[in-house]
Amino acid sequence: MAEAVFRARVEEDGLDGLVVVDSAGTGGWHEGDGADPRTVAVLRAAGYEEDHTARQFRAEWFGTLDLVIALDEGHLRALRRLAPSARDAAKVRLLRSYDTAVAPGGAVRRDENRGGRLDGHLGGTVTSGEAPTGARSHDLDVPDPYYGGMAGFEECLEMVEAASAGLLAAVRAALEEEGAPAGGQPTDEIRSSEGKVRSSADQLRSSTDQGRSPAGEPSVA
Repeated sequence: MAEAVFRARVEEDGLDGLVVVDSAGTGGWHEGDGADPRTVAVLRAAGYEEDHTARQFRAEWFGTLDLVIALDEGHLRALRRLAPSARDAAKVRLLRSYDTAVAPGGAVRRDENRGGRLDGHLGGTVTSGEAPTGARSHDLDVPDPYYGGMAGFEECLEMVEAASAGLLAAVRAALEEEGAPAGGQPTDEIRSSEGKVRSSADQLRSSTDQGRSPAGEPSVA
């Protein structure tokens, strides 16, 4: 779900020539499967295109990624354990850490020291602030809707959409700092595929992993 939503935001902003959006799960139980039919239904009802086949995230991908997005704290920890270095681990962020409208104590706000702008750097990661001290990690999770009804999937879509706006702002700021023009056409410095921002949206739903079941992994529910 997060992959489809964020790709649409990137295309709407004219950055699809610079930003690569992809997804994978932290486990390989459902490699080759499509997204959960309820995820597909909710996305299509909201006007998003969805064409997804599950695969497993590989540690060696960190070298070509600027940002790795996790949808809950469990997957954040799992992805950071896979990271070959501290620099790579710092690339992993929770999606809802980019939702600046979430109430204090549950998510981050815009960095006041930067004039209200989300921080972003292509030299290894695109970042938002971390959750404030004392924040409960699950407040930043996108909940698993697998065992509920369609309303749960619709709620997840709302959360993903809200956070994607902040994520897009951070990515755009990072590209501007690297010299990419507003129209999204790459400059010489970022013309290669290595210069593109690659966002790997990850959410594993498995009954063998913390009792959770697959809800469209890895397109994300």
